[in-house]
Amino acid sequence: MAKISALIEKIANGKNPLFQELYGVNEVVLKEQADRYAALMNEFQQVYGTNDVSLFSSPGRTEIGGNHTDHNYGRVLAGAVNLDNIAVAAANGTNTIRIKSVGYPEFQVDLGSLEIDPTQFYTSSSLVKGIAARMSEKGYAIGGFDACIEGRVPKGSGLSSSASFEVLIGAIINHLFNDGKMSAVENGIIGQWSENNFFGKPCGLMDQTACSVGGLITIDFEDPSKPIVKEVDFDFVKTGFALVITDVGGGHDDAASQAEYASLPTEMKAVAAELGAKVLRQVTLEQIVEKMPEIRKKTGDRALLRAYHFQGDNQRVVDQVAALENNDFQTFLKLVVESGYSSYMYNQNIFDVVHKDEQVVSLALALSEMVLKGKGAWRVHGGGFGGTIQAFVPQDLLDKYVSTLEHVYGKGSCHKLFIRAKGSIKLDL
Repeated sequence: MAKISALIEKIANGKNPLFQELYGVNEVVLKEQADRYAALMNEFQQVYGTNDVSLFSSPGRTEIGGNHTDHNYGRVLAGAVNLDNIAVAAANGTNTIRIKSVGYPEFQVDLGSLEIDPTQFYTSSSLVKGIAARMSEKGYAIGGFDACIEGRVPKGSGLSSSASFEVLIGAIINHLFNDGKMSAVENGIIGQWSENNFFGKPCGLMDQTACSVGGLITIDFEDPSKPIVKEVDFDFVKTGFALVITDVGGGHDDAASQAEYASLPTEMKAVAAELGAKVLRQVTLEQIVEKMPEIRKKTGDRALLRAYHFQGDNQRVVDQVAALENNDFQTFLKLVVESGYSSYMYNQNIFDVVHKDEQVVSLALALSEMVLKGKGAWRVHGGGFGGTIQAFVPQDLLDKYVSTLEHVYGKGSCHKLFIRAKGSIKLDL
């Protein structure tokens, strides 16, 4: 905890080593970030009247390899990015959590009542309640706090704004009441548990772990209670390529589209069940092919195609990591394109059949291939059915690529990002 005036002085103009690690070395960007934190601290003091605060930052994440593999205990390759959610927080000595996010009304969570409430599914308060409930179950101290939050991880962007928010809350409780003793990996696991059980959304564990741990990491979820997280030693900046995430819009929150999304893990697990397993990680492609005539009668063909995608992309992660560790960037790019084609043809999460006339991701992938074929890589990013695509773009094509995509999807739809080393943290300035 520190006085707001002292913190503002420490981050003035962004001339701070930790700030440069989080946001880069561009002086204009650093000054903007310093002003952002200062404005949020001033808002906190106005709303809650407290002068002793702590600062927190939680990154978004980019999925680089392994599309829809985590929920079937597969492998992923992911990285924390320099777009983040930040918080100013302080314990309030009560049994109530009060959170005011910029642009939204305040909500409160009563820690005296931590049961699942299905009427509150899909709300931020349910996520916070679930995180507090699970941390308490795990033996961690919880308590009331006040927080002002400002988010720069766009909702629906495929950069995991919800996971970033979850592990931000976990980090706040961890540092305010537990001296930071909870590990980054456990913070991610608790965030995912809350999203599954209190928020009401089935999801894998990649998003929360990548946001919580930070850096460029590969995660093996064979035992989902103890995911194996390994840092990948590779410097993307030296490749001369930019990592571009393009917000193509689309995606729907109606029940039919939600069912489309939920069908991905459900259908994969249905194939595994026909082989006596819980998830696809526990079976081989050979076993699936051997029993395919019987399985397709039970699950249908799409489920088998999605199982084929899982087996291929799960292995591709291993190959991608090996390529990066061997500094074979061209092989890595080739594998990214293969993953993208597999997602389109087999996993079928590029557009949903309910809104088949709206194919924003399909069109963006076509435009990307038009500009980058033979020179870069492109694929769907995240859950699919709208949201974002990802591309690795050589510097000599960067302006052309961005102008081509923004011509269709609008100015500012392309985000040029970098992988940040820090996950969800308390800023020790």
